[in-house]
Amino acid sequence: MARQTGFIRPRRNSRQIMVGNVPVGGGAPVTVQSMTTTKTSDVEGTLSQIYALYGAGADIVRCTCNDADAAQGLARIVPRSPVPIVADIHFHYEMALAALEAGVACLRLNPGNLRKPEEIKLVASEARDRGVPIRIGVNAGSLHPDLYKKYGGAVPEALVESALYELSLFGEVDFHDVKISVKASNVPLMIESYRMLAEATDVPLHLGVTEAGPPPAGLIKSSVGIGTLLAEGIGDTIRYSLTADPVEEAKAGRQLLEALGLRERRGLDLIACPSCGRTEIDVISVASQVQSAMEKMNLPIQVAVMGCVVNGPGEAREADLGIAAGRRKGHLFIKGKIVRVVPEDAMVEELISEAQKLVKEGVEARLAAADEHAAREAELDRAALLEIKGADANDSEARVNLIRRRLGEDKA
Repeated sequence: MARQTGFIRPRRNSRQIMVGNVPVGGGAPVTVQSMTTTKTSDVEGTLSQIYALYGAGADIVRCTCNDADAAQGLARIVPRSPVPIVADIHFHYEMALAALEAGVACLRLNPGNLRKPEEIKLVASEARDRGVPIRIGVNAGSLHPDLYKKYGGAVPEALVESALYELSLFGEVDFHDVKISVKASNVPLMIESYRMLAEATDVPLHLGVTEAGPPPAGLIKSSVGIGTLLAEGIGDTIRYSLTADPVEEAKAGRQLLEALGLRERRGLDLIACPSCGRTEIDVISVASQVQSAMEKMNLPIQVAVMGCVVNGPGEAREADLGIAAGRRKGHLFIKGKIVRVVPEDAMVEELISEAQKLVKEGVEARLAAADEHAAREAELDRAALLEIKGADANDSEARVNLIRRRLGEDKA
């Protein structure tokens, strides 16, 4: 598990359950989930999507189980899946029982749709006997009508009460392998519901903003909701619910966890400046070329593309590798130290080549292989550009002296 920094609150203490061979809660790494969009009865198509999700970073995948054909499809999918499979159940408890027969690793039940206590307890008893956990999946848009009437709408108290009532039914049959979600499409409602639930139980929590919509808005809403809670130490497993290819959900979930330091980086993390008047290259184009090439290589490093040599290497000094452009050259740097100066038209090629060597040989070896004249050449380029373009943005002492003189004149 990645090291947590002081900026992220300590993880909430939760009990641990096992979804197949994947631990959830109890200090285990936060996991990424997604859901297939294929018909579960289409075994080959569903498996193809599951493998794509696995490749994009999903630890657990959910499939709908809405009819007999879907249940039979699950029986063929489960033994061939690279990740544990969760069966999504809504209105028919019989589908939950069929999914258990199919060998799924977990069930998801919506308390708003599956309401009869005797049916819920029957499913929980069967899951208990098989050692299969259940997610109580509360959704603000499908609460029990009595809760809408009691609270006047979907409010945090209503979502939490729904979850805890279902949990009490499970308790009546001595079933405790549970995780809970209280999702809403309204981000503040979602955040407050999870905060309240985190205080009420030690059950592991599955985070998500439901029906977040297509990117970029869906990505923003999900990142704000999920990211806020993770930063507060709340959450054990997550799902982005996007109107998009589910592979994008898995990628986004993984990237969020990596950005928060909750999972080790497993792929490219590209940082790039937003561009300004000092840039001498098309930063957007160069960054796009680098991202396209390096994502295919799946190199687990942070790479920076900076548009000028004035501030670039310094601002991106924490990057494993980067390049800054200036005077028709590219200043190649590792951990902020210039290792080579290359022609502008070779920047992308040289950056990719150095990235491969860095991953293979390590930072110290690549620093030792640096061109001994590179740092001096880069400093001359930087000084020249400061003189031409950068004085207005970087000559801070001159500005301080000007302010002092003016203030002195005002006082006089």
